[in-house]
Amino acid sequence: MNIHEYQAKDLFRQYGVKTLDGVVASNPDEAAKACKDLGGKIWVVKAQVHAGGRGKGGGIVLCRSADEVYEAASNLIGKNLVTPQTTSEGVEVRKVYVEEGCNISRELYLGIVLDREKELPVIMASTEGGVEIEEVAHKNPEKILKVHADPITGLGDWQAREIAFGLGLEGNQIKNCIKFMKQLYQLFVDLDCSIVEINPLVVSSDNEVIALDAKINFDSSGLFRHKEIEELRDTNEEEPLETRANAVGLNYIKLDGEIGCMVNGAGLAMATMDIIKLHGGEPANFLDVGGGADSKQVAEGFKVILSDPGVKAIFVNIFGGIMRCDFIAEGIIEAAKEIDMEVPLIVRLAGTNVELGKKMLSESGLDLIAADDMDDGARKSIMAIGGGK
Repeated sequence: MNIHEYQAKDLFRQYGVKTLDGVVASNPDEAAKACKDLGGKIWVVKAQVHAGGRGKGGGIVLCRSADEVYEAASNLIGKNLVTPQTTSEGVEVRKVYVEEGCNISRELYLGIVLDREKELPVIMASTEGGVEIEEVAHKNPEKILKVHADPITGLGDWQAREIAFGLGLEGNQIKNCIKFMKQLYQLFVDLDCSIVEINPLVVSSDNEVIALDAKINFDSSGLFRHKEIEELRDTNEEEPLETRANAVGLNYIKLDGEIGCMVNGAGLAMATMDIIKLHGGEPANFLDVGGGADSKQVAEGFKVILSDPGVKAIFVNIFGGIMRCDFIAEGIIEAAKEIDMEVPLIVRLAGTNVELGKKMLSESGLDLIAADDMDDGARKSIMAIGGGK
């Protein structure tokens, strides 16, 4: 789960991670008033969207008067912002964050993620702040510093010093950086984060280490422990169909293809998409109904898939273990009663209660295409939309 920059910075402050003061605004008047609240002579107006590269898209504006702040907010709020990480349509800006200015001496990069290969949190830093870290990793990998923290003992002072020295910090900058990193690491662990990223992390003219930006992504599987974090979710920034599916306990991700997929189990879902691609088709979604879904959830899954106008066929690929095939069949039949199933439906069932499930479908009167196995189902799905051989 992602949150906005202003929300991330509120969490930073709770953990003593130094950042600048700012005010979130929903309209130009609130943005202009923020100048008086913050004081100073320079402010930065930042579009609040769940997409990186805002500066390249004109979503970060330096202002030197309240009138300029008002104008910047007017140009952003209610408009669509296009960045390197959005579609060509962009995303609508509903809020801006007005932040006080800062005398910047250096721009750095700092991030914490989970190294899945080593199964440890890794702290990454670079002197190349303000630049996309993927680009640095590709062109100048030697400029990325890494230390792995022990989940038991945490991030050691010596490790934080190693990062600070590697960044070329001096004097009080080193002390401030060590404190900054340890507090940031504690936030990462306490809140079940999957990524915490600051780009740029700046050193000010008075040697303070400050988070000029803030990005936090949370492990959705840990949100049950953090109801206060879950309340920060902004569904306006999410794909509506994904939000709808998530509300009924389904794992759905919208893609750009034509073949809708309903599968049980993430591994089988990935394999289903792969085999569709192998035979020349394009999956329209990832949809894992899981092992505990009931017929109503399955029916809702069909409604979500069919709400995508790009879907021209649906491939149901179920291997019944915990999820019984008759539940899937019941869900298909229930969905067909409520929705006009106007696209070809290809069904492959195997496993628990498979014969009962097939019998229910055959007696339902539904016009469907039976598949013998996953490969056969993928081929028939592609043929059903006029592709393949």
